[in-house]
Amino acid sequence: MSTIPINPVLPFLRTDRMPTIWCPGCGIGTTVNCFARALLDSGVDLKHLAIVSGIGCTGRVAGYVKLDSFHTTHGRAIPFATGLKLANPKLNVVVYSGDGDLSAIGGNHLIHAARRNIDIKVICVNNLIYAMTGGQTAPTTPGHVITSTHPYGTFDPNFNLPHLVEAAGAVYVARWTTFHVRQIARSMAEVFKKPGFCFIEILSPCPTLYQRRNKMGDGLDTMKFYKEHSKIKNGVSTSEVGLTRNGDIIVGKFVDRDRSDYLTMAHDQFVEALGDRYVDECAAECCEEGI
Repeated sequence: MSTIPINPVLPFLRTDRMPTIWCPGCGIGTTVNCFARALLDSGVDLKHLAIVSGIGCTGRVAGYVKLDSFHTTHGRAIPFATGLKLANPKLNVVVYSGDGDLSAIGGNHLIHAARRNIDIKVICVNNLIYAMTGGQTAPTTPGHVITSTHPYGTFDPNFNLPHLVEAAGAVYVARWTTFHVRQIARSMAEVFKKPGFCFIEILSPCPTLYQRRNKMGDGLDTMKFYKEHSKIKNGVSTSEVGLTRNGDIIVGKFVDRDRSDYLTMAHDQFVEALGDRYVDECAAECCEEGI
């Protein structure tokens, strides 16, 4: 008797909460599928994994994965994640949110978490717009794009997020589109094993408010656009990967470097300042906790 194959990502999802709120053609669900497959491939301990998200379409990811998760206030996913990591360094902490949440109201936190090299993994689903709140211009919206707040086209410069986080100090920076499902899963699996602040930007369609308003078709049309316009350039300077409305999309793994993360720097500083006293205190504390 033949058996019906079970989708390997189902154990990672809260299927009782589905269908999701995401619009047809939205790419966020695709990124979640990649995330689940990365969990399978990396063998990460799910008992020591926490996912934190903010507000917006991508912020709902935390409610659909069967993991310890926190759905936080707007722009504050990274501070919550930082607190989790510092309170329990054994945790593998993932921030999963959108470009508006992470680079606008949460932009200051993004910069300083990268500067401090907090050991958290940030997955930024970038649909180039504020999708959930009505299609307003976001810090990532390219020039000449029609939005609800720029009906005649945007003109203010947009963020190049890979360049921003590299300049701030991130140790791992990559960008893919939702067309590049295997590469996304591979990058996600890599950052689970990479100490320090890691950042993956994933360009995703917003058919309802971005593509429709700009006469770019539906989600499938956007995937064709990604396929035709994406150029994989691993290791290229992040200063050269800025986005325009209709130009080439540079994707790849841009940064993979090593430097001490925040907890390691704190430990080294205390050892330098306190010497044997600090070492003895840590040993006593570990003994009390049975470590």
